[in-house]
Amino acid sequence: MTRQVMRLLILGGLALLLTALWQREKLPAHHLLSPQMLMEPEQSVVHEPPFNVSVDDVTYTVRPLFRYELYGLVVSRHDSDTWWDYIHREWNDKLNIADLCVVWGPNVSSGAYENISFSSGQFVCNFSTRSSEAFAAFDQSAISNNHLLTDKPGIVHKLKGVRVGDQVHFRGYLAEYSHNQGGAFQRGTSTVRTDSGNGACETVFLEEFSILGRNAVIWRSLVWVALGMILSGLVLWWILPHRSSS
Repeated sequence: MTRQVMRLLILGGLALLLTALWQREKLPAHHLLSPQMLMEPEQSVVHEPPFNVSVDDVTYTVRPLFRYELYGLVVSRHDSDTWWDYIHREWNDKLNIADLCVVWGPNVSSGAYENISFSSGQFVCNFSTRSSEAFAAFDQSAISNNHLLTDKPGIVHKLKGVRVGDQVHFRGYLAEYSHNQGGAFQRGTSTVRTDSGNGACETVFLEEFSILGRNAVIWRSLVWVALGMILSGLVLWWILPHRSSS
């Protein structure tokens, strides 16, 4: 009987773990989102001089172009310090902490994002669907991939804690930035929401960042339940006496 429990824990835990890992980034339904997610991004011209910030002994020059504020649902994300991100390492770019791909406005009010698959890579956010109706309903001017810049440890901590399905708000500047340490480097920013392709991402130097609502998908908690089941089964297997085959 105990061996049956052991097998059930290990096999059931493995099945639950695979399912939970697959489902843990499922996006919340649109009717569960804050009304703030319906708001359009706000952008206004600024006349401020470039300024310098330093991260890990690299000094960057930031040139503000527009003041920018956005409320959005995170549909995909990318960490710049992930092990396979070689471009940020080559460019010695430690100011761009994370990229958040978000939707808002008409894509939230209609729930169009619920029928779209999203993924992020180095400097890109991809979206796709096998349904032509879903693709036609998705407003491509109400999604953006945001390269988020900060030298503030508190904001860095918040960015590291963002998960797919979270509702976020941030304010700062659409900006260009550059440095001359380890090779000349410069990146710009999109200033409209209607462009696409190379150069269409928003580069935002953050003044404020907040997570307004967490994605309450239960599958994230079930990952730990599954790991606990597997560990319990392995412990039973280890401590139980084993029958001799002779």
